[in-house]
Amino acid sequence: MCIRDSIDGKLEGAKQSGETVTVWLLDGTTGACLGIVLAVLLLAGVVYEALPTAKWGRTLGKKLCGVRVLSIEGHDTPSFGAALRRWLVYGVLGLLVVGVVNVLWCLFDRPWRQCWHDKAAHTFVARAR
Repeated sequence: MCIRDSIDGKLEGAKQSGETVTVWLLDGTTGACLGIVLAVLLLAGVVYEALPTAKWGRTLGKKLCGVRVLSIEGHDTPSFGAALRRWLVYGVLGLLVVGVVNVLWCLFDRPWRQCWHDKAAHTFVARAR
């Protein structure tokens, strides 16, 4: 709990000073912990989403749903770069709260029924054979 201890220490120090002070919650300690968490999440996303999409065209969840991701140009599995771009765009749009619009976009898109992350990576989702 390095973040909690650091923040508690800052707040306690501010209270003891008896003055109105600005307490910055992001510093070297909390920034390092945040960086570690971010790195772990990025690595997990690459391992779960980008690598299987590039190798087999699907993740375990897509396999269970009977779909796979294909490149528009060759109708084969996308390259690692395209799979990574697809996942990153999906994640960033989700963080920006327009992720719902991104996911619903495929309901209106023709002819490939692509979401924005598919358009960015030049991919589409098809039923698995």
